[in-house]
Amino acid sequence: METIQRTHVIDTSPLPSPWRDARVAVVVPTYNEAGNIAELTRRIYDLELPEIQLIVVDDDSPDGTGALADDLAEQVNKTHPGRMVVLHREAKEGIGRAYVAGMKEALARGADFVVQMDGDLSHRPEYIPRMLGTIMAAHAGMVIGSRYVPGGSLSARWGRHRRLLSRFAGIYVNAILKLPIRDVTGGFKMWRREVLEHIDLNTIRSDGYSFQVEMNHLCEHMGQSIVEIPIHFEERRAGSSKISLAVQVESMLTPFALRFGRRRRG
Repeated sequence: METIQRTHVIDTSPLPSPWRDARVAVVVPTYNEAGNIAELTRRIYDLELPEIQLIVVDDDSPDGTGALADDLAEQVNKTHPGRMVVLHREAKEGIGRAYVAGMKEALARGADFVVQMDGDLSHRPEYIPRMLGTIMAAHAGMVIGSRYVPGGSLSARWGRHRRLLSRFAGIYVNAILKLPIRDVTGGFKMWRREVLEHIDLNTIRSDGYSFQVEMNHLCEHMGQSIVEIPIHFEERRAGSSKISLAVQVESMLTPFALRFGRRRRG
């Protein structure tokens, strides 16, 4: 029997002005992503968004990702000064802390919208214009690139165990926090500047992937509109996953802390 392969088409129609001219900063934490960072950078700057910036936050990657990102930034900034920034952290402190550092940098540089995405090419940069159009048209506080709304999908390379674990995580979090979000653990998002300023990034507790849940909870608690758009989630192209046991434990405990605890003050 012939195997039919699904295709995942992305609408690449350019946004109209002045929407396409919005100041968008893309924050990408990296740790050992030397095999992905060059292609990710190229695809971000291939987007028809003339004011887009890239902020790479590298946690002292042993494979030289930080140095490679510096070289890429030097090339980009020769023709477009300030379009790419690399933040170097001295140790691996967790993806949550990396996102906070990158978001602060984006706000300091005047970004109106901030994208957070993985550095392993599991999130396609080509979705960013659609996210921008959605957040502006819907006047939303945040847009999530969702695997679990109609039209969303996962890589066929994801095994049954990973699919069940991901689904269980969403059910677990929403049983406690009751968020109006299907992909509550997803990490591909676009934020409106005013929302990040109101959240106060200095008060974020989470170090690991529970950062996604905490930020969702705070956004919803503020009464901000949250919109999910379907995406296809790819398996990483190179490197390996970095979810440790400590990160998994934090992810299990964070929903309880958010519901019954108090926020940490900066």
